[in-house]
Amino acid sequence: MLIGRIRERAAVDRLLAAARAGKSGSLVLRGEAGIGKSALLDYAAEAAGDGMRVLRGAGFEPEMELPFAGLHLLLRGAAGTIDVLPEVQARALRGALGLEPGYDGDRFLVGLALLTLLADLAERRPLLCLVDDAQWLDHASAEALMFAARRLDAEGVALLFAAREDEHAFPAAGVPDLRLTGLDATRAAELLAAHAGDLAARARERVLREAQGNPLALLELPALLTAAQSTDEAPIHAIGIGSSPASGRVHQAFRDRVARLPEGARTVLLVAAADDTGALDVILAAARKLGVDLADLDTAEAAGLVHIGDGRVVFRHPLVRSATYHLASLVRRLAAHRALAETLAGRPGDVDRWAWHLASAATGPDEESAAALERSAEHARARGGHAAVSAACERAAQLSPDPRERGRRLTLAAAAAAEAGLYERAGDLADRAASDVADPKALAYLARTRAMIAMAHGEAGKAHALLAGTAEAIIGQAEDMAITLFFEALTPAWIGSDYAALARTATRVSELHSTKGGQLQPMRRVLTGMGGLAGEEPPAGLAWLRDMIEGLRDRTEPVELQERAQLAIWDLVIGDDSMAHDRAVAIERECRAQGAIGLLPLALALVARSQMFLGMHREALASAEEGLRVARDTDQGYYAALLVGVLTYLAALEGDEERCLKLAEQIADVRDAATGGMRCVSLNLLDLGLGRPEAALRRAEEFGAFGPAARAVMVMHRMPDLVEAAVRAGRDDFAVAASERVQMWAAQTPSPWAEAVALRCRALLAPDEEAERYYEQALHLHLRGGRLFERARTELLYGEWLRRLRRRADARRQLRSALDIFERLGSRPWADRARAELRAAGERQTGEGRPSEGVLDRLTPQELQIIRMAATGLSNRDIAAQLFLSPRTIGYHLYKAYPKLGVASRAELARLDLDEGECLTG
Repeated sequence: MLIGRIRERAAVDRLLAAARAGKSGSLVLRGEAGIGKSALLDYAAEAAGDGMRVLRGAGFEPEMELPFAGLHLLLRGAAGTIDVLPEVQARALRGALGLEPGYDGDRFLVGLALLTLLADLAERRPLLCLVDDAQWLDHASAEALMFAARRLDAEGVALLFAAREDEHAFPAAGVPDLRLTGLDATRAAELLAAHAGDLAARARERVLREAQGNPLALLELPALLTAAQSTDEAPIHAIGIGSSPASGRVHQAFRDRVARLPEGARTVLLVAAADDTGALDVILAAARKLGVDLADLDTAEAAGLVHIGDGRVVFRHPLVRSATYHLASLVRRLAAHRALAETLAGRPGDVDRWAWHLASAATGPDEESAAALERSAEHARARGGHAAVSAACERAAQLSPDPRERGRRLTLAAAAAAEAGLYERAGDLADRAASDVADPKALAYLARTRAMIAMAHGEAGKAHALLAGTAEAIIGQAEDMAITLFFEALTPAWIGSDYAALARTATRVSELHSTKGGQLQPMRRVLTGMGGLAGEEPPAGLAWLRDMIEGLRDRTEPVELQERAQLAIWDLVIGDDSMAHDRAVAIERECRAQGAIGLLPLALALVARSQMFLGMHREALASAEEGLRVARDTDQGYYAALLVGVLTYLAALEGDEERCLKLAEQIADVRDAATGGMRCVSLNLLDLGLGRPEAALRRAEEFGAFGPAARAVMVMHRMPDLVEAAVRAGRDDFAVAASERVQMWAAQTPSPWAEAVALRCRALLAPDEEAERYYEQALHLHLRGGRLFERARTELLYGEWLRRLRRRADARRQLRSALDIFERLGSRPWADRARAELRAAGERQTGEGRPSEGVLDRLTPQELQIIRMAATGLSNRDIAAQLFLSPRTIGYHLYKAYPKLGVASRAELARLDLDEGECLTG
């Protein structure tokens, strides 16, 4: 029975009540060892009663390097339900748990599979998952559990974690936590009285003072007292209870209790502590190699330090395990690991544990142990356990007699740590590897790893220097590899807006007189083209890119999704929005089909940008918001910033100043060209739409309106706005310079909308006798398709020009079309401006804006996404698999959406117009 803990029990009760009502939730209990976290988990399990299913697991310190060890323990009673998951998810989870050897899946897909599995288990009755000592979960299990926890919604699942507050802090971003402190004086005295009520007064006071309200200390410290000390006949200070923290004193108490055991019992406890399975047969087999047997284990159980049941040895408390292991001498620990390695040798399914025990028994360089650990790392890689790969490779490096092998293995460890998002650790490993790496291939791999770490820290310049510098260093030995590194160095230079570095790299490659051909030629062409984009002749660079993309279209599309995503980026660079959209949507669909969650944020960023430009603003909002959720769940900050940029632009286009400024602030410190440029474009558009052209011009000049960034891909997004702003502000010199950039860029962009925008800019600067010709040519090109928002802006400017010439009937025709498009796109400030112009042109009834009566306006972006999928006949389970949510959450959103649409079932969705495609043609 818990004494006290009213606040904590209430929090647990609320979590369970919500789950019973169909609402999911998570909570992390944090506190020092012995503070009562495990007792609260016991309370939750008891409070769940027969009405809830309970899964229980824990982290174990020796298992922190084994991928998905914690998940395996949690799901050991539910593994039979994996096969009913969607096949791609089932394979991922089976692979993670070692049930499908050789499967190499997306590590984020394991989190989705876990989410679906938990939702399935909760279908019949609410589910409670309890995870003790979460700070010792392996990284892969913790990542999967947090992915699921952040996406649980309407399934009736409760996740309750207990974690220590020490150097192994359990990261749980997005999940609420509750910190436990010691019991107050009254409750502490009550607990001590219930457990050791026969203590004399001074002994009781001393124990209460030393325990500091720690419940486990209150239970354990009395056992250290002699009979004389318990009755106040001897001073308590003689046993050494002193000034260390309560958890430290409890640890010492367990050490003392273990030390009092016979040698045989200490030995079998040491084997159990060194083992990471708790399997009774393994522990006894290894213990017998050291001369002890079951009778010694019985002695340890009788002492209350372990419990034996269901074929497992379970320590009473994790501190008992720790105390046992650290009490033993190094020689005895080595012997225990050696005995376990001999026991596990040749056992199917225990290869990884054998390798770790073999390595733990080594006393110096040992290539056999190092090679075994590297093979274990490959097994971990196939299961998506990148943190485990890193740990195995690092230990293998420590055991490597050959310095070259040590450097290679440290490099592998660094790369795996970076892939797991452990960038501080990855940087340290890479630094340690550098002195032992000399082979060109290994140098290139190390450079890529260090560049990845630099990019994660936002150091694009450092990433470029690492790649380009290594390319220069190995060019005499491996020119093909060097050219590849030069090619890879383009991305950080572009992201960091370092156009001088980009141009230098392109020039360096052009100087090479290589006989290499084949697959390197496209890289050289792209290098030359990107150099042109950064240099003084951007049209030439754009032409190179356009020719390259068109050449690729004549051949088979690349197989790798990442390569195809790069092509979609280049489609946007040259202004081919439709091709970028088609390619990005295809990539997005494959990401969903394959469960490639790691790449999905990039795919959705490309989809959202192309939808935004094509006038599919509701679609763009849904794509961007989903992409942002996934990017944050998977800790991909760069893609998250790209998606916030899209949301910022959409808010600016709608004239939602408060939201636009709030979103822009989130990416204010991002310096890459794509995100920084989109932020600048968005704020310029907001100011222009709200009638503040001078503010847009000031920002442009601060940003470097005609510097290198102005020659990059943001020209066609930014410069037309600046031309209009400059004309309105009477800055003709600025307007002419900006228009020249637009003309130069549009001349190399095979898109009618780009040429139309360039003609609009010329019309703004032309005398009246020429302006009409430019406007008419622009509108003719706009009608061939492309960016609908730009067409409406051309019509608005043309209508304003016609009204000033008193050609009111002609003006009204243009302004009505512009108003209709602006209202369809939800561009409030632009619609207001068109409406005002219409009134000035003599329109009697312009209305106050189109009322939001369409079905699309009644739904949130996520509801719209789900409704559209449901209308095609997809089941909740199918939709959940594609949107990386649980089926129950999909059902919950449909339940909320149906009344908004006036329907009661999927069958009725078919009669609704859910298509936004009208915006593509106007």
